[in-house]
Amino acid sequence: MTALHEAHDAALFDLDGVIYLGPHAIDGVPEALRELRATGAHVGFVTNNAARTPAAVAEHLVELGIEAEESDVVNSTQATLRMLAADLPPGSRILVVGTEALASQLAGAGFTPVHTLADEPVAVVQGYHPDVDWKLLELGALAIQGGAPWYATNPDMTRPTERGILPGCGAQVAVVRACVGVEPKVAGKPFRPLLDETVLRLGATHPVFVGDRLDTDILGANTVGMDSLFVFTGAHGKADLAAAEVEYRPTHIAWDVAGLLAPVRTVDISDSAARCGEQVVEVADGVAALVTPVGDRDQQLDALWAALQLRWHHGTDIDAILPVLDGLR
Repeated sequence: MTALHEAHDAALFDLDGVIYLGPHAIDGVPEALRELRATGAHVGFVTNNAARTPAAVAEHLVELGIEAEESDVVNSTQATLRMLAADLPPGSRILVVGTEALASQLAGAGFTPVHTLADEPVAVVQGYHPDVDWKLLELGALAIQGGAPWYATNPDMTRPTERGILPGCGAQVAVVRACVGVEPKVAGKPFRPLLDETVLRLGATHPVFVGDRLDTDILGANTVGMDSLFVFTGAHGKADLAAAEVEYRPTHIAWDVAGLLAPVRTVDISDSAARCGEQVVEVADGVAALVTPVGDRDQQLDALWAALQLRWHHGTDIDAILPVLDGLR
């Protein structure tokens, strides 16, 4: 049977929650990526996180046993730079509300990073900073109040780590937003600029995007008309999928990135039942039930996919499929 990746000319991966959690690779991911590359698949890594340069990200991936070059990595700063180049002249002074890595990429693109209001910045660029200084957020708010246009690298409210879910760039952006009453121009997923930048840099024409978040990864892929694979190793899970409106629904699901090497899950739907693989979910008296024995992880994913199709494409109420979801580990 045809593997999922074979229907696409590139596989694009989110990083946090998909490839790694904090400093550690997710179990099995390095091996799956080696197998994927061995098939000749074109691989790219796409991150909303602007705290590190693509070179630093590639170095981290190599340390985790994952083959990666700087050119394989596209971050939200690169998409932000293209937005800035369209709006501002070269050399423009930009207040950096983020890391030195963000500042260095701005400088490398011909802009002038500044760090005080006395430098008279003409724009503000904000990215995630793991050790953000509150006074830096205040400077950003004041510059925006003074009329400087505001750019944010990404809107992620949280980020998955090996310790748990922690505040992300979106939370830091929200602090500034509370003071300024305007919205930033955003480069990262789910907005178009980052994925457009990725496709342009990697030369892909029919990629599949692999992500763990419905509100950034999957919505972003749907925004640009890209197929998506949702994986369960990061932020969101089965309840989020069941509640998802149409623009947040993935094309495919798998436990982890190894799902790209597996056949595509397909579902047959009748008036009151859905079959995926050997798993059958039926609706009777307004309640869905799994009528076939379920064992390993793949069987559970088949059952979930069948239940989701009843929910998404057959009008089954979310409460009706909850018993099926509750029965899956």
